Amino acid sequence: MVKTFLIICCICVLGYQSDAQSRIVEIATNYGNMRFSLHDDTPKHRNAFIELAEDGYYDGTLFYRVIEDFLIQGGSKSSRNAPPGKRIGYGDPDKTVDDEILKHYFHKKGSLCAPRQPDEINPFKQSDISQFFIVKGSVFTPGALDTMELAVNRPIRKKIIAKYMTPEIRGQLKQLKQEKKVTEFRAIADDIKAKIEAEYNLTPGVLEFSEAQRQAYTTVGGYPELDGSYTIFGECIAGFDVIDKIAALKTDSNNRPYNDVKIKVRVIQ
Repeated sequence: MVKTFLIICCICVLGYQSDAQSRIVEIATNYGNMRFSLHDDTPKHRNAFIELAEDGYYDGTLFYRVIEDFLIQGGSKSSRNAPPGKRIGYGDPDKTVDDEILKHYFHKKGSLCAPRQPDEINPFKQSDISQFFIVKGSVFTPGALDTMELAVNRPIRKKIIAKYMTPEIRGQLKQLKQEKKVTEFRAIADDIKAKIEAEYNLTPGVLEFSEAQRQAYTTVGGYPELDGSYTIFGECIAGFDVIDKIAALKTDSNNRPYNDVKIKVRVIQ
């Protein structure tokens, strides 16, 4: 989706010490405070974020990119003391980490995520931890999620069917049907069906929302189009109303709020 390519960042690698303790951080703003639990199974992102927070790296920066029903993004050092109208949001080439994209985390409302450059220039999906974004998203109906699955999966299945249901096979099946050779017809048809299903189930990119995803996206909401593309390293545990306030702010043509939203990050535990 076009929006995802606008998440701005740069490429390099940062190493950080491992820390097995669960961590809580507070992101304070002039519109209220939010608290996040950082995931222990994304240690590179967790530790990098904590180190930068303790160094005061994010303090004084802005939520400079705000799109209602999508996300709020901030932390970029170029946003600190930026005058109104200035284009900001550039990443830091010295502050990237290898991806930790895990399937059991998805982009529900309140997810704390690391931006990155798009795949064509960043095939290993390295994250720019010099900034971060928080998912706002929207609430979906079950039918809308079904439609999203169909839109992704139907072309995949159609391509696989065409691979196995060649004109020759179709002709053979048609002939067997006309001759009422049911056993022979069924043997070929069942074999082809099994091959189609086997390849379909092994094909990357097939979309099937889990029960947890469906529960979240139909209640608190989120942005499922981002799933599998960005590292999610934490989730909101307090201050969802602040996410709503910031996401609803009026913005300029660069999605920067007219009223600055200043950030201060504090490690609670």
